Amino acid sequence: MALAMENNVLMKVYNKQTESWKLVKKDQSYNQQLTTIEETLSRFGLLKNEIRVYMFLARAGEKKAGVIAESISLHRTETYRILRDLERKGIVFSIFEKPLKFTAVSLDKAIDLLVDAQKIKIKLLEQEKTNLVELWQSMPQHKVEKVTKELFQMLEGEQQVLMKAHELLER
Repeated sequence: MALAMENNVLMKVYNKQTESWKLVKKDQSYNQQLTTIEETLSRFGLLKNEIRVYMFLARAGEKKAGVIAESISLHRTETYRILRDLERKGIVFSIFEKPLKFTAVSLDKAIDLLVDAQKIKIKLLEQEKTNLVELWQSMPQHKVEKVTKELFQMLEGEQQVLMKAHELLER
């Protein structure tokens, strides 16, 4: 994992074989690759600092929370909170030894876990839909005179536009 240094020209990189850090010149394509990965993980519901912690652990291997916090310039308390949140999501694990260390699952497994979590969330929402509709229909309704009017809708964001396009194609 890289840390920005000196006008973003150098970065600090961890070498697993030698278990040491070294400064290397940044490659622009490397930054673009990291940015793409970060943007994708954010679409899966991870927050900015969760992504930073996960990516550091995934690249650096097992580390203590203090080392993680120092390496990515986060407060230690926030780092512990983020590590707990990532453990709940199943993409980070604790290694029970003194001192406590943390490790991340591989990126492909992490994405699988995040996708599965989204699928479960969607299934639960679909199950709740039936109950909510029944509850809504059981409530007394006001009599409203039906008047046909033209409707106008503003669409913002990629998701809304895609959903509307899908709806129009189905009609």
